[in-house]
Parts: sequence; C-alpha cells; structure tokens
Amino acid sequence: MENTPLTPSSSAPTPTATPPGTASNTGSEAENQSKLRTLLGILRRFVGVADIASVRFSLPSQLLEPVPNLEYWNYLDRPETFASIGESDDELERFLGVLRFWFTKDLKFVKGKPCKPYNSTLGEFFRALHLGCPGDTTTGPVRVSFLTEQTSHHPPVSAFYIDCPEKGVSANGYDQISAKFTGTSIRVTPGVHNLGIFINLHKRGDESYRLTHPAVNLGGFLRGTLNLYVEDICYVTCPKTQLKAILQYLGDSWIGKAKYKVEGVVYQYTHEDDGIQKIKDVPSKLVRAKIEGSWMSQLYYTVPGSSEKHLLIDLDPLFPEPKTCPPPNAMLPNESRKMWEGVTEAIHARDYSRATQLKSEIEERQREKAAARAAEGVEWKPRFFEAPALAAGRPRLSVDGEKALKGLHTDDYKLEPAAVTGA
Repeated sequence: MENTPLTPSSSAPTPTATPPGTASNTGSEAENQSKLRTLLGILRRFVGVADIASVRFSLPSQLLEPVPNLEYWNYLDRPETFASIGESDDELERFLGVLRFWFTKDLKFVKGKPCKPYNSTLGEFFRALHLGCPGDTTTGPVRVSFLTEQTSHHPPVSAFYIDCPEKGVSANGYDQISAKFTGTSIRVTPGVHNLGIFINLHKRGDESYRLTHPAVNLGGFLRGTLNLYVEDICYVTCPKTQLKAILQYLGDSWIGKAKYKVEGVVYQYTHEDDGIQKIKDVPSKLVRAKIEGSWMSQLYYTVPGSSEKHLLIDLDPLFPEPKTCPPPNAMLPNESRKMWEGVTEAIHARDYSRATQLKSEIEERQREKAAARAAEGVEWKPRFFEAPALAAGRPRLSVDGEKALKGLHTDDYKLEPAAVTGA
C-alpha cells in the first residue's frame, strides 16, 4: 500500500496517510464466494445463540479482512461533514449539518462491502488524524483527531473520542454491538452499553446532540455477496434547541432492485421524553423539515409551506477520505496497526498458516494475562479513558487520552509504553 506523507513539523516523524479500512475485494469472485460458504458453515453452529458478538469466536485468518477492528469502526469517512456541523448561526441548519454527518459517517458501507476485521484485544488502541474542511491560508486544512481504545473484553466494548478544536466540535461514545444469526443473515443491533454518538458544539454554548443507531441486517451469504439492509427507526435529539429527528429506514422487497429508502422528520419537541416514536405521530404544527431519499445516494429536505426539495447530501461523488496515522516507529506495541502488523503482512502475502499462527499467539497472550489478573484479583483499567462510565454512554478522556489527541494536532506522536498491556 502506497503511503502519502503529510507535511509534518521539522522535529516530528513522518506520518503516513492511508485509505480507510474497507473490504479490499481481493481474490476472484469464486474465491470470495467460497469464503462466504465457509463462514456460513461456521455461523450455522450459532443458530439460536442470543448474541454471537459476545461469544468472541475466532475465525480462520483467510476469512478475515486485514484491518484491525478499532481502525475499521470509525465515523470519519467524510471528516469535513463533522468539522462543519457548528458553522451556521441557524439552529435548523446546524441540525441539518448533524444529519449530513450522519449519512456520511459510514460511507465505507455505501462504497464498499462489509467485512470481518480482527477482534480487538483488551487495552488495544488506535489513533488517527483526518483532514476536514479547508482552513485559512495560514493553518491549512482543519484537523480532526480520532482516538479509540478497547476498554472491556467481556462484553467487548470500545470507547472513542473525536475532536476538532479549531471548529469547536467533539464527539464521543461507546461502540458495542449485539448480533444474532438467523440461519441466512445476521441481525446487528447496538449493545446495551452503546447509547449512540454524542456530539458537542463547544462554540455554541455546548449544544449537544445524541444520535442513536438503527439495527442492520447483513445478508447475501447464500448468493455469495454480502449486503447491508436497514429496516429500523433511529433518532437524533438536541436538548438545547429542542429539535428532534425521527429517521425511518424502509425495507426493500425481495423482488426488484433495492432502493435503500429513508424518510424522516425534524420537529420541535416540548420535552425530550415526548413519547413520539413514529413519524406519523408527529403533529404537523411542530414539523421544521422533512427528509427523504436514499441513504445510498441522494437525500433531500423540504420545509413547511414549500414543496421545493433542497439537496441535503449527495453521496454519489463521495468516497471515504484517507486517514493519517503515526509512523510505525512512533507506534506502541498495543497500537492496532503495530499489534496486528505481522498478521496483516501474512494475509496480504496469502500465507494464511503464518497469519493464523500469529493471530493465535496474540489471542493466547490475552487469555493468559486475563487469567493472571483474575487470579490476583486485579481489575483492568483503561489508559486513555477514565474507568468506564457505561451507564452514561459518554466516556471521559484520561490525562493520557487528552495528550494523545493533542499530539495528533501538533505532530507529536510520542507516547510512553503502557506499564501493563492486555495482550
């Protein structure tokens, strides 16, 4: 993979810019279909299991995409939509900016195929810098930093923090999924500790937004081509402006081409727990905007009193933006790319025996260290986030976490090795 250097400060090591983690589509169509049939055979052992995500079973390396889980799960496929959320002085325009971010955050699934990355290990972390909307002539593009750490192994939970200090926008949350195999597809829902993405606009009086995740169906195992199908409702809420959006993803018929339709309404609510969960229940007098379109293509909005459609976002010309990571010599052993480096190289070389061996060694180290902690009665503590406040859904950065994020903005990637690692 070719690395494109980002111009660094004179004293900093040179970081590397790489495309985001998406399915690489390596191998022939027949080979990929064979992999899916093998995966389907493994998954059938879990029919009836309430949550296969909590089982943490290990797949053969030839079925994995060579990308760490923490790198794969991020919401900055288009960092400029995140950085620009708070720019408008109009509260509705800012809310629509949040929706633009929402519909671009997982662009990798729109432009590529879903895949299975490596399982994260306890204490593993990933950090990256994204370049957002253009800045002024002296500062260059706006920088958006991303930090995530695996804070729990049973259940598997990771904390994340996104920061754009120049624009005064940040976001945080916990990532956790629950998955159930039905026999032909996998239904993925947010885990109990995943309460959504929480966005804060610091230059707007700490105006905050909560974005909840819809359930997703992963199908196509029998056809040999994985696809995502969304048929659920999710919500975006801003307590300060008392604006709320209900987004309903509509299911497609098995007959005909999928349209990936989504409908929504933005309305003024009187109190956060207003009991309104469906679009049809929103009183027309409270509506501020209506949303419609395809979450795979174009989305539009209309405002009351007008039938004119305004373009909210056009996904067709957009692709995931590259991310910039610290150079290899500045990465710590439990940093995602460094930890899985040997496995990744072996998979790219199609040396699956070697990849499986190295992957097994990492997993065995994690089991041994977990057993040692249990025997000594030692509780694991994350490094970059405070002890998990899972009930609140909003992780807090530790001193080391603040330092790691600041370093991404100043080209200072040096971090002291952790005294204790989970694997």
